[in-house]
Amino acid sequence: MANAEDFDDEAAPAAVKKRSGGRTIMMIVAALILLGGGGGYVLMHGSGKGSAAAAQAPKTPELFLPLDPAFVVNFQDQDSTRYLQVGVTVMTHDPVAVQAMKDSDPVIRNALVMLFSSQTYATLSDTAGKKKLQDQALDAVRKIVADKTGKPDVEALYFTSFVMQ
Repeated sequence: MANAEDFDDEAAPAAVKKRSGGRTIMMIVAALILLGGGGGYVLMHGSGKGSAAAAQAPKTPELFLPLDPAFVVNFQDQDSTRYLQVGVTVMTHDPVAVQAMKDSDPVIRNALVMLFSSQTYATLSDTAGKKKLQDQALDAVRKIVADKTGKPDVEALYFTSFVMQ
């Protein structure tokens, strides 16, 4: 009987080892499936450029700087003098650009007054003319900021009011 008991004691640990080995293999297979699924998700939903940008520091919030007071200029339209009042706000993500615009406020205002006063009523009467003026104003502000900081970090310029008379 001693031999039978010895046999049963030896067989039991072997069976446990087989079971734990099976569990280990199952855990490895499950881990590989999860990793494969995660990799597939990244390939399907992430682009190289977007994933790299997302992995970097989070994007800073939008910073808006209203150029107050609103611009008021006059311009000639055939036989009469016309007036234009334009509210302008600029947008950036860079606090350095905001400070540069604040420091250069007189220069920016002068450039925009000259630009706005050189317009004609016919040009500004349609949306395309207003859009073109908006693009020109953005370029003017970007140039001034680039001269100050070395980079044109102004991303958008918005007309917050636009009145012609």
